[in-house]
Amino acid sequence: MNKNYYAIIMAGGVGSRFWPVSKESFPKQFHDMLGTGQTLLQKTTSRLEGLIPKENILILTNERYCDLVLEQLPHINKNQIIAEPAMRNTAPCILMASLKIHKQNPEAVMVVAPSDHWIEDESAFISNLQSAFDFSEKSDVLMTLGIQPTFANTGYGYIEYDKTNNSPEKKVLQFREKPNYETAKGFLEQGNFLWNGGIFIWSTDSVLKAFETHQPKLYSLFADGLSNFNTETEAAFVLENYKNAENISVDYAIMEPSENVYVIPATFDWNDLGTWGSLYDKISDNSKENAVVNTRLLAENSSGNMVKTDTNKIIVLDSLDDFIVVEEKEILLIFPKSKEQDIKQLRERVKNTFGDQHI
Repeated sequence: MNKNYYAIIMAGGVGSRFWPVSKESFPKQFHDMLGTGQTLLQKTTSRLEGLIPKENILILTNERYCDLVLEQLPHINKNQIIAEPAMRNTAPCILMASLKIHKQNPEAVMVVAPSDHWIEDESAFISNLQSAFDFSEKSDVLMTLGIQPTFANTGYGYIEYDKTNNSPEKKVLQFREKPNYETAKGFLEQGNFLWNGGIFIWSTDSVLKAFETHQPKLYSLFADGLSNFNTETEAAFVLENYKNAENISVDYAIMEPSENVYVIPATFDWNDLGTWGSLYDKISDNSKENAVVNTRLLAENSSGNMVKTDTNKIIVLDSLDDFIVVEEKEILLIFPKSKEQDIKQLRERVKNTFGDQHI
């Protein structure tokens, strides 16, 4: 394996749209959401180990989840966990991780990957990732793997690329915000739009240049403490300074304003597992089926339901279609799939009514 290859796994989110299974104390990336025997974090880590040395895989997470990471990934060193003392979106933590890696290895090329994606064809993923690494090693670029759209999804951002370029690496023209349905249909008809899956590849040299150019204040905040990184004083420096970082995503911070952005259209299948509906789509082959995880289901005149329990319970449904039925310890959620985007707000109402321990 190439000792210059590194990975950053983003594992700090709360996953509130997967409530009640995903809670602040135990978010979705630490759950076996599909009943495969591996949590999403474990699956993501093992996938990246197909190309990247184990010791070069770093886990970015909130400080409250460090013990969970070590419990689920016992083969990694505690020094491979980068703990955020405050929630500040993706740009500050990626910048901090890039500085750490660059200080250790100025020749490093790295991938930033979310911990909650599901990728079935892992060999195709590794092939695409290898191509992105090869391109990033030779050029001063910021790269991403764009996901081939399968329908006019309004829940994802899109990447528009130059379709006059026949090379595998496409020049990105612009990033587009989550569209309405008609706009999304237009994107698909044009044929040069991809879903933004949030998988980024670059040399540490290139990404640090981008931060210094487009986010000078944020860059200085962390670069001024470079002597602390990878030493015993790192934790104290991060605790003191991290809270002063701007709450900004890496997309807004460097990807959108940069001119040297390229995308490789992915050849692997992909699911971001962001909602119960996306989990249903992953498990079920058609809209008439019920998708089941850790449940013994008896369904009468019922279809299109997402059903999950935490104890392999027997669930009986009669005349119920297109619902989310999820049991997690003391909580039972029965909610229309069509309203799944409201679960985040519902979670807050439960918190206000019954207390913090339920969210």
